[in-house]
Amino acid sequence: MQILKVNTAIAIADGAPQWIEKPRQEWSSEDRKKANLDNVPKDILYKTLDNNMFSKIQTCTTAIKIWEKLIQICEG
Repeated sequence: MQILKVNTAIAIADGAPQWIEKPRQEWSSEDRKKANLDNVPKDILYKTLDNNMFSKIQTCTTAIKIWEKLIQICEG
């Protein structure tokens, strides 16, 4: 999950703000909670899989990608 902020360096011509990634130094406690949301389900999935299955999903970066890979491996 990316934490974004409005880019104030670019003039807004059409009314839609431009978004850029917020540096970690500027994160609030709420931003830290949002960034950690994916870690809980990933941790649960990692702990429930055996070594053989874990080796097949260890390259996945998010919990939803892990889940989709498991569905694909187990054929539904």
